[in-house]
Amino acid sequence: GLGATAAPSTSHTATCPRPYSSVTVPRPVDENPLSVGSDAPAGPATTQIADNDSVRHIPVQPTTLAMLESATGFTKAQTKQVAQPVQGPTIRKGLVGVVADESTISTVGKAGYGLTYRGYAIEELAQHSQFEEVAYLLIYGHLPTDASVLRQFCTRMANMRALPPPVCHLLEMLPPSTHPMDVLRTGCSFLGTLEPERQSTPEEAKRIAERLIASFGSMINYWQHFVNTGTRIRFNTDPRDSLAKAFLKMLRNDGEEPDPLHVRVVDASLILYAEHDFNASTFGCRVTASTMSDLYSAVCTGIGTLRGNLHGGANEAVMDFISNLGSVQEAEQAVRAKFDKKELVMGFGHRIYKGGDPRNAIFKSLSHELSERPGGNMLLYHVSEHIEKLMEREKHMYPNADFYAASAYAQVGVPTHFFTPLFVIARTSGWTAHIVEQRLHNKIIRPTSLYTGPEPRAFRPVNQRQPLSKL
Repeated sequence: GLGATAAPSTSHTATCPRPYSSVTVPRPVDENPLSVGSDAPAGPATTQIADNDSVRHIPVQPTTLAMLESATGFTKAQTKQVAQPVQGPTIRKGLVGVVADESTISTVGKAGYGLTYRGYAIEELAQHSQFEEVAYLLIYGHLPTDASVLRQFCTRMANMRALPPPVCHLLEMLPPSTHPMDVLRTGCSFLGTLEPERQSTPEEAKRIAERLIASFGSMINYWQHFVNTGTRIRFNTDPRDSLAKAFLKMLRNDGEEPDPLHVRVVDASLILYAEHDFNASTFGCRVTASTMSDLYSAVCTGIGTLRGNLHGGANEAVMDFISNLGSVQEAEQAVRAKFDKKELVMGFGHRIYKGGDPRNAIFKSLSHELSERPGGNMLLYHVSEHIEKLMEREKHMYPNADFYAASAYAQVGVPTHFFTPLFVIARTSGWTAHIVEQRLHNKIIRPTSLYTGPEPRAFRPVNQRQPLSKL
C-alpha cells in the first residue's frame, strides 16, 4: 500500500558488474619509518600491558620501541615515555597511542605496510577491485574465491536493497529537518526490530551486515525523495548494477544511466572509507559489542560516533567551507582568517598519518579528473589545491581523506548532507569485521579514570546546607 515495491529481479541476468578501471596513483611513502637511532633508550625499559585484570611489565628493546612508534603514530619522545617504568596512573587523553588489542583486519600507517585491508594495499584495491569485493574481504576474511562466489554475493546484496514496507512508513514519518545520519541511525534500529539478530554467531552477523550495507542507500534515498517531493521511489534491485551505481540511480531517480566516472568515484570512495583500524566509530562499535549487545546496537553506536565533525562529518564541514569560496584569493584570505582566530581548518591532520593520508592521493586524482570533464568544477578543485599547499607551507599539515572527498562528491552531484551517510554504507563492512573479531576473543572494554573530585564529605539534610558561593 506504500508503493515501495521492489523492482523484480527475475528479469535481469544475475551477472556481477565488472570492476571499474581507475586512475593510477603512486604508493605513498610509508608513515612512521622504523628508525630509533640516538633516541633509543640506553638501557632496558619496561612498559605495562593490561591482561586479564592484571598488569604485566615487559622489557622493551629498541626494536620494540620502533614497533610501538610505527603502530601508534607516537613520536620517538612519546614512545620513550610509554616505555618508561610506570610511576603512577598515566592519563592519555583521547587514548592517544594506547594499543587496546590485537587485530587482523587492517594496518594504518604501519611502517612497511601503509593502509591495508587484510594484507591488501588500499591503492591496489581502489584501482583493481570494486566495493562489493572489498566488503566481502572485510566481512568474510578473504576475497571471493571465484567469479561465481562474487556474483552470488552481488545478487544477494542487490535483492536486499528493497526495504520492508514498515521501514518505508517509518521513513515517511521523519521530518524534513532530520539529519540524514539520524535517518540511518533510526532506520538501522528499526530494522533490527523487524529482522533481529537471533544469535550472536559470525554467520548471523555477516547476514545482517549484508542487509545493512544494501539497505542504507535505499533508506537515505527513499527518505530524501519522499520528504522533498512526496515521491515513493522504487528500489533498485538489479544485480547488474553495483551498489555505487544503484545508489546514484536512486539518488537521481531520473531513469538515466549515470556517468561511468561518477559511478567509479562513488565506488572508489566506498572502498577508501570501508575500514581504518580502531578509529573512533569502530572502537565505539567494539565497546558496545564487548558488552554482548546485538549487532544493530553496535552499528548504531558507530553511526552516532561517525556523525561528529571530528570524525565522519569532517567531509561535510570541508564542503560547507570551500563551497563559499569564489576564488583562490578568497580561499587564501579565509584560511588565514582561521589561522588568526586559531580555528581548525577541517580536512587536515590525522592522529596516525603525520606525512599525509594515502587515501588523499586517490581522492585528489578523482577530483582532478572530474574537474576537467564537462560539468566539472575546476574552481572548486583549484581552491582545494591552493588550501592544501597553504596548509603544508604554513602549518606543515596535510589533507586527510575527507578533504578531496568533498570536492569529488560535489562534482558527482552527491548532496553535502549525503557525504557522511555514504561513509556509513562503506564503513559498515569494517564495523562488522571488528564486531565479529571482538566477539571471538571478548573481554568487556572498561577503562577507568583518575578521580579529581571532592574529598569524602558528610551528607547534610537539605535544610542544613549552605548556599553555594557565587563565582
